[in-house]
Amino acid sequence: MAKNTLSFVCQNCGAAYNRWQGKCESCGEWNTLAEEDATGSVPVSIRSKRKGRTFALESLSGKTQDAPRLSSGMTELDRVTGGGFVRGSVLLVGGDPGIGKSTLLTQATSLMARAGHRIVYISGEEAVAQVRLRAERLGLSDAPVQLAAETSVEDIVSTLSEGAVPRLIVIDSIQTMWTDTVESAPGTVTQVRASAQALIRFAKKTGAAIILVGHVTKDGQIAGPRVVEHMVDAVLSFEGEGSQQFRILRAVKNRFGPTDEIGVFEMTGLGLREVTNPSELFLSERDLGTPGTAVFAGIEGTRPLLVELQALVAPTSLGTPRRAVVGWDPSRLSMVLAVLEAHCGVKLSGHDVYLNVAGGLRIHEPAADLAAAAALVSSLVNAQLPTDAVYFGEISLSGVVRPVAQTPVRLKEAAKLGFQRAVLPESARGEASGDAGLSLNAINSLTTLVAEIAARGSRRGDSSAPAEKNATPARFRRGEG
Repeated sequence: MAKNTLSFVCQNCGAAYNRWQGKCESCGEWNTLAEEDATGSVPVSIRSKRKGRTFALESLSGKTQDAPRLSSGMTELDRVTGGGFVRGSVLLVGGDPGIGKSTLLTQATSLMARAGHRIVYISGEEAVAQVRLRAERLGLSDAPVQLAAETSVEDIVSTLSEGAVPRLIVIDSIQTMWTDTVESAPGTVTQVRASAQALIRFAKKTGAAIILVGHVTKDGQIAGPRVVEHMVDAVLSFEGEGSQQFRILRAVKNRFGPTDEIGVFEMTGLGLREVTNPSELFLSERDLGTPGTAVFAGIEGTRPLLVELQALVAPTSLGTPRRAVVGWDPSRLSMVLAVLEAHCGVKLSGHDVYLNVAGGLRIHEPAADLAAAAALVSSLVNAQLPTDAVYFGEISLSGVVRPVAQTPVRLKEAAKLGFQRAVLPESARGEASGDAGLSLNAINSLTTLVAEIAARGSRRGDSSAPAEKNATPARFRRGEG
């Protein structure tokens, strides 16, 4: 009889150790190591010895065809998945608790079931009655979705193998599933990995599309081993602030479509409503005429998106000024502040800085540097920026404004929403010339933008206006607000 081999596995990253220790050396988390049986972590069918079979090898050349897709009935969800669900694909959907993952999947499965497809919704966290209550609240109780409350992977696979193969299967959630092939508690790294592997094998064998719902950790990462994200075909992240009604579905990984694509939804009393024009929605409640606000023309995936950046620069009474940012990378804010102080003479060491992306959107691209800098300087000098102007451009450490991709698409979206001017990098003028009919203010240095905004502030009553357009105001060099 083989002797059981015990190992200690980190429940956060999946790293294994021979002995217990308080801190995981791989991910740096504390008290995440749990004792597991290493001999039972591999299914018996995989451990058994068998003679390998030969298979045919093919060349790269040959006929190819687009993968057949199954539309979800929701335009925004189809946009994120790349046009619909591919047969035999497995998607992992993650998000904060209460963000609306189950609501989104309930609406999608109901629409697909009404279209005549066999859809199965398996919940490991809720009873069937609880799922029915949600469907009644959304007005979808008449949809022919097949429900079940089960956590055993073997029972789920056996049940789904009977009759016609389902077109879509929802597993809510993968952390509650368990399999007999491993000797670990449900939710552990070994169980999550083995359960996901069994479900993925079933999807590839039968051609059914499977959606796995995953929990997230406190920093927003999908809980469990990272290997699960590599095993699935697509990883979707459902984002949003609890105080905002907007929800963003973002494609982090997609083997059958573009990555970083987003779908925008609005949470209402009757569920999630699709937002076809998110730019107009994000700008619907702008504070016109308020210093410290700038409109950024961004790109999320293949979609142009206009959003308002709000900045507040206030004198501080603390020894260390506060830097708070919501919806943007704090490291990029620190870099922009350093460039403003080193190359533009804008002294912010005695001010608290707050930056917010309106609407609950999270921006990842560096093209927002120019809009953030404009909002910061506008708030510092109390100067109102033009309400009909958009800003985009990447700022380098030398203070040079670098070009960004898809300039014509950004300008076309701005013109469609009624904007008249655009502040963009000088090197992008040729690409944008004659497009969208906007008045272009091309700059090659951040110093130029700072001088223009400072001149606006000085015209509102400041007698120390700079003599030249590109001159740095003296009050910036002295650190005065």
